[in-house]
Amino acid sequence: MTDTPTKDPCSTPKDHDCPKKETASSRSKKRRTSAEDKELLSEIMMSLGIGEQESPPPQEESSHKVEELVAGLPRLSPRDMDQKLQELGYRGQMRARRAVTLMAYRHISRLRWLFLEKRPENSVGGKQNLLLMGPTGSGKTFLIESLFGSILKLPTVIIDVTPFSETGYVGQDPNNILTRLYHVADRDPELTQIGIIALDEFDKLASNQNNAVFAGAGTTKDITGMGVQRELLKMLEAADVTAPVEMTHSSYVETVTINTRNIAFIGIGAFSGFAGIVNRFRSGKVTGFFQSNAEKRRFDETAIAVDLDPEEVENVAYFQTYGFLPELIARFHRVVPFAPLDKPVLREILLDNFMKKAIAEFQLENIELRVPDAVVDHLVEAALKRETGARGLNTFLFTFLEEQAWNWFGSGVEKTVELFLEGERIRSRAI
Repeated sequence: MTDTPTKDPCSTPKDHDCPKKETASSRSKKRRTSAEDKELLSEIMMSLGIGEQESPPPQEESSHKVEELVAGLPRLSPRDMDQKLQELGYRGQMRARRAVTLMAYRHISRLRWLFLEKRPENSVGGKQNLLLMGPTGSGKTFLIESLFGSILKLPTVIIDVTPFSETGYVGQDPNNILTRLYHVADRDPELTQIGIIALDEFDKLASNQNNAVFAGAGTTKDITGMGVQRELLKMLEAADVTAPVEMTHSSYVETVTINTRNIAFIGIGAFSGFAGIVNRFRSGKVTGFFQSNAEKRRFDETAIAVDLDPEEVENVAYFQTYGFLPELIARFHRVVPFAPLDKPVLREILLDNFMKKAIAEFQLENIELRVPDAVVDHLVEAALKRETGARGLNTFLFTFLEEQAWNWFGSGVEKTVELFLEGERIRSRAI
């Protein structure tokens, strides 16, 4: 009797209850595809909070937004802009107003030529950067706020640069400057690229007083001076800069690339002590420089408010001695000096701006405010002596009103508050 071979019960294809043998081909089929890998990675990143929060808008939509914004910009001549500034209460600084309004007009005209008329970039010229320098309270920041923010309504941001430090060190990264503008421009990269960035307190970026220079920078590591200046070089020119979409120190954050070709930069600073450097150059006391025009005027180096002429701020060597990279100053196409405000302008500012606001505020509290001309003149004289410009006027005014405001604000009692002179002192009384 011959043995009949035993048939493997799992050898027939009809038997589905038997486990299948795993082959190399079947194992390969179980591997995740690249799409599945990406999906898994995306889920992990989202769970950690470092994934994309929102998809960027389509390029066509962003370009349409830019054209729409540029087409909606007011068509104002430089003279029209100046008239609007005066209507907003800006007084004095005719020379500076002329320079800034002309720069604004050229900037808007350039945007129209590029985005509406589609002219080639080499036919319309480059952008214009300005450096505004002058004593505190002379109207530098107020001019930029009023013109670009209130009148022209371009994406505009005014940034205090003092907290910034070189990338990799404690402090804000200079690329966050673009992040601020990105937020003002409704988080649209295309709108960001036609905005205005004002770098307030720009003079505070001057390096430590280290005269030793190597390869264009101080020999010591100056992370808050030269380091930030070096990083601003490419930004002020025309470069693709990678900026985080959020103000954070984290390395794991979504970024956006912003081209600065059409972003106008405006530096703003008091540049205290600059007049002393001019004096040193004119007297031939700066090593490596000789000035034969020693008969030119000298400045009072103890004064805070100094009136510099345009030709006195054109020498890049002055700024280098002050603590700036020459190539950074060269990226500003014009240095615009602001003069200290004189007595007639300060009086006009006090009456037309601060006094009107104070009277209106007291009226809301059912209080009549009276400030005679003698008190007004005394306030202006005090501001001139302290060299604080228009900024000090409002402080002085409310200092003398503070006692009566504390006594009667919120009481509901109708009163008349008056300022008066007692000798050389300003007093207040309620009637």
